[in-house]
This record gives sequence, structure tokens and C-alpha cells, in this order.
Amino acid sequence: MSRRFGDVSVEIGTNFVAEVEIHRPPANFFDVALVRDLAEAYQALDADPSCRAAVLCSEGKHFCAGADFNAQSSAEPLDPRGAASLYREAVRLFQAATPVVAAVQGAAVGGGLGLACAADFRVVAPEARFAANFARLGFHQGFGLSVTLPSIVGAQRSLELLYTGRRITGEEAHAIGLADRLAPLGRVRSEATALAAEIAGSAPLAVRSIRQTMRGHLAGAVAAAVEREDAEQVRLRATADFAEGVAASAGRRAPRFLGR
Repeated sequence: MSRRFGDVSVEIGTNFVAEVEIHRPPANFFDVALVRDLAEAYQALDADPSCRAAVLCSEGKHFCAGADFNAQSSAEPLDPRGAASLYREAVRLFQAATPVVAAVQGAAVGGGLGLACAADFRVVAPEARFAANFARLGFHQGFGLSVTLPSIVGAQRSLELLYTGRRITGEEAHAIGLADRLAPLGRVRSEATALAAEIAGSAPLAVRSIRQTMRGHLAGAVAAAVEREDAEQVRLRATADFAEGVAASAGRRAPRFLGR
């Protein structure tokens, strides 16, 4: 199968592995439309017996630089009143039945980190960069990271990453368990495909059954988490600290937060 869902392409190989690629280079910002496209692609793969595992990848330099707050994609701007519509689509990613391996070749920042953590596994390059940089913007984390990040790296490590908003390399991501496999930049996608092919080589009914047992609770947990994430994001978006965080980020300077 070769199909297109907006800015997302899907190609299923003879090895039962689908390549799901985001086409918004170089930063691959997401908006409601893109997350919906991904959810539609996942749903189509769930119904296709020729697909048993998928590789989520992106065209260009970065995996995903997060939400498109400035409508750079001009597809479907985020609602300034909140991200409820975006998060409804994000929950659909967790409802999918097909195992997903994310191939992370560059930055996975903010909501982009959330997208990477929605996958079952992550294969990353040493040059990859991960950051839950919300607090550095005066903001609350989103995209279900309140649930997914602790389940991957543990509660204490999650607190450190969320409180500091610091950026970590692919090597550190691998060391703390955020990345499952480390591969040279030019081989990230092929290594992700190899892992997906290993999964596809197992009995598909058994894999889906195991996945439901191990990850079936995530959709409900994420749906509950994003309600609070969205409410806190709306509240904090009205603060002076958020305005300062955004201005500091745009000006590439250290923020001067005042706690109001």
C-alpha cells in the first residue's frame, strides 16, 4: 500500500513494515491537521493485514520541533484558547493497535518529544536532541508526557527533565532509556526498520495481544492527563512568565522569570 494522508505518506514494504513519514521539513512542526493525518494513517494500517509494524519518521533535519504555535505550516493553526482539539487527535495515536518504532534523526522538542514517546520504541542518532523545554517557556508539558515520559525513563528522571527543560543528546537519551537503540545518523531509519521487521517476524495476533496487555491502558491514561495539561497550559499562557519565555526563546537569550 502506498497512500497519502495530507502531509503524511505511508508505504508498506514486503517485510510487513510500513514507513509512515511526516513531510514538513526541516522542523516538521505539527498542528491539529498533522496529528489527525497521523491518526488516520495509523487507523488505516491497523486494518491492513499486510502491515504488522510501522516506522514513524520525518523528512528533513529534525524529527519534530513541536507544536506549530505560529502557524508556520499554515494548515490548521492551534486554538489560542487551548489544545483540546489537538489532544483529542493525539489520544487516537495511543488507540492504534500497530506497534510503532520512531526514527529520530534530529530534534524532538516539546510536543515533538511527546510524539516520539507515543511510539513503542525509539531509534536515535547521537546527533539527536531531546528537550521537554516547557518550563523554560513558562509553560506546562503536554501531548500526554505526564504519562508517557515517566513510563519510559522513570518518575525521578522525568521530574529532572521537566523541571530543568534541559536538552539532552542522543547518547544521553540512550543511557537513560529514552532511546532503545543508538545508530549512526545515516542509518537511523534503516535500524528502525530492522527493529520493526523483527517485531513483524513474530506472530501478529500474539504481538497485538501482548501490546494490548502492556500498553492498552495508555489511551485512557493519556486522555485523562491531557485534560489537566491543557487546562494548565491555558492558565499559564496568560502569565507574564510565559510571554517572557517565548520572547527569550525567540531572542535566543536566557529568560528572566518574575513568577507572575
